[in-house]
Amino acid sequence: MLRVHIDGVSESDPIWTPSAAQIAAANVTRFIRDAVQPLGGSAAAVHDSPSLYEWSIRDPERFWSAVWSFCDVVASPRPGRHPWDRVLVGGERMAPRDPERGPQWFTGAELNFAENLLRCSADGGSEQREALVLWTEQGLSRRVTYAALARAVACFAEFLRRAGVRSGDRVAAFLPNIPEAVIAMLATASIGAVWSSCSPDFGPLGVIDRFGQIAPKVLVIADGYRYGGKTIDSLPRVRAFLPELPSVARVVVVPHLSGPAKDRSPELEDARALGWADALRGGEGAPLRFERLPFDHPLYIMYSSGTTGLPKCMVHGAGGTLLQHLKELVLHTDLSAGDRIFYFTTCGWMMWNWLVSSLAVGATVMLYDGAPILRGRNVLWDMAAAERVSVFGTSARWLALTEKEGATPAATHDLSALRAILSTGSPLAAHSFDYVYTRVKPDVRLSSISGGTDILSCFALGDPTLPVYRGELQTRGFGMNVQVWNDTGHPVVGEPGELVCTAPFPSMPVYFWNDGDGAKYHAAYFDTYPGVWRHGDWAELTERGGLLIHGRSDATLNPGGVRIGTAEIYRQVDQLPEVLESLVIGQQYSDKRGADVRVVLFVRLQPGVVLDDALRARLKQRIRDNATPHHVPKKIVQVADIPRTISGKITEIAVRDVIHGRTVRNVDALANPESLELFRNLPDLND
Repeated sequence: MLRVHIDGVSESDPIWTPSAAQIAAANVTRFIRDAVQPLGGSAAAVHDSPSLYEWSIRDPERFWSAVWSFCDVVASPRPGRHPWDRVLVGGERMAPRDPERGPQWFTGAELNFAENLLRCSADGGSEQREALVLWTEQGLSRRVTYAALARAVACFAEFLRRAGVRSGDRVAAFLPNIPEAVIAMLATASIGAVWSSCSPDFGPLGVIDRFGQIAPKVLVIADGYRYGGKTIDSLPRVRAFLPELPSVARVVVVPHLSGPAKDRSPELEDARALGWADALRGGEGAPLRFERLPFDHPLYIMYSSGTTGLPKCMVHGAGGTLLQHLKELVLHTDLSAGDRIFYFTTCGWMMWNWLVSSLAVGATVMLYDGAPILRGRNVLWDMAAAERVSVFGTSARWLALTEKEGATPAATHDLSALRAILSTGSPLAAHSFDYVYTRVKPDVRLSSISGGTDILSCFALGDPTLPVYRGELQTRGFGMNVQVWNDTGHPVVGEPGELVCTAPFPSMPVYFWNDGDGAKYHAAYFDTYPGVWRHGDWAELTERGGLLIHGRSDATLNPGGVRIGTAEIYRQVDQLPEVLESLVIGQQYSDKRGADVRVVLFVRLQPGVVLDDALRARLKQRIRDNATPHHVPKKIVQVADIPRTISGKITEIAVRDVIHGRTVRNVDALANPESLELFRNLPDLND
């Protein structure tokens, strides 16, 4: 059933509602029927998603064990009924500085992450079933079957063993989003080593700030990548940062640009370097072996953005990552074997890790290397149509920009296979919901999702059995006791506050790197509310159980003592056709009435458009009419560019530091650091 929003229609009306047949066919419906209700007791009363959520936070041990069984997690057998001793030990502890460093999940269980992702490689159809499909700006590039993927993983794992890599050692990658990144990650995980990656658009200092902390033994790089029609040579950056990584014993060079003819990549001029084919060649015929290790054995090292200091190195465990991703992919995304799933991401963003976990479901993972928007070409919609993509993931910014460019894929592309569109990276504005349903596909499920690198997953996301409302995230993640707290630390509904999680969940980091006493970990999440995870989002829980994300807590505005979220301003500003994108900060200033904070709006406009008094008035009037007078900016300034992190998120805090004359740390974490100069010493802000 479809209801498309028209101006004047109540926001309480859903913009999309699943049919009875869609609800009956959903994985979550089958999960309730086959895995939850048979448990008896309170589980027998679970009959739909809302009741499943309530039961999952009341009885997390039985919920997570049901996810394990339903998703057929592969693990070593143990005497007794289950492959674990206890599902949760220390569930009353959440902060890592508590005794025994916090909660422990599935004690006694032993598994291997790569084994679970490659389980389909042993199927009879693995020679034909596609595991990975790579597209670039030029179109289709490569197809990799599950059988071929398994063979390549076995070869590279053998290379790693010969290179001296052992369980717990680190393998780092400076790679674009190509099959070799997936192969190297799975090989690393298969032997119990720890994987960490950066996308090749990181500057040398950004790489050193990350890999320099974790001392990798092997580094995997590509000779370059393509973006926006340009060819970028990665080797000069590698030459700049490699001397600062003395722990690296071998460097493997993937000839992404040069091709097999230059596989040995002699231009790197480093005795430790060899080509990708040479690394695989030595392992030909090697069996595919998996080291089964404890549930919380380190799998990934992920990094905070690094825009406010040295990046935090968050270590995520194999079991928690696997179980959380399976829950989100199977139950919330409704992914099944044979589906084709895409997410526009780089190897430096957590969505890459999330996407690759789709292999555990038996889906085909679509990879894309290049710019998401090409002038005159809707390359991602081309891919979605040609490959019959089932689930299409992107960022809120990309949807907004394609809307501005006038793309109408509903009229130009066959998207009949597309069931779901996912969006993350920033709050998805209500007008983007309208765009999707009127100009992309009227019968698709649009799920805005929100989580973070800190949890390698989501606190709020989609549900195939629930309606979609404009501007709203459908539901909180099953098993995640997510609440919104006011300034006094009490849960609230229908008003903005801090997004918190009050109970443990499996994908919490197992620890931070070089944080022996857990002090950094504790300070990151538990200093504000003892024993409660404060995520840093300014959010609102709706009466129907959905979520609104108003922005980051540390970027909220406080004009006249009224706390407001930046997303409320973006939702209005970005609807004006003249505005390509915008950024909002609060500027501290003093006048005859004393010290205060004023809202400053920066806008990047369409080519040829100039910010004049008429456009300023329209911007202010729209914000006043659709938000509140407190949201109306005191200053509106046109800029040529807006700074973003490597993963594409606008950097409000960095701009705020620049206009206040403070030093911006780790500018190498920015994709366009030169843009910060556009905000320095602006005459409009000096009065």
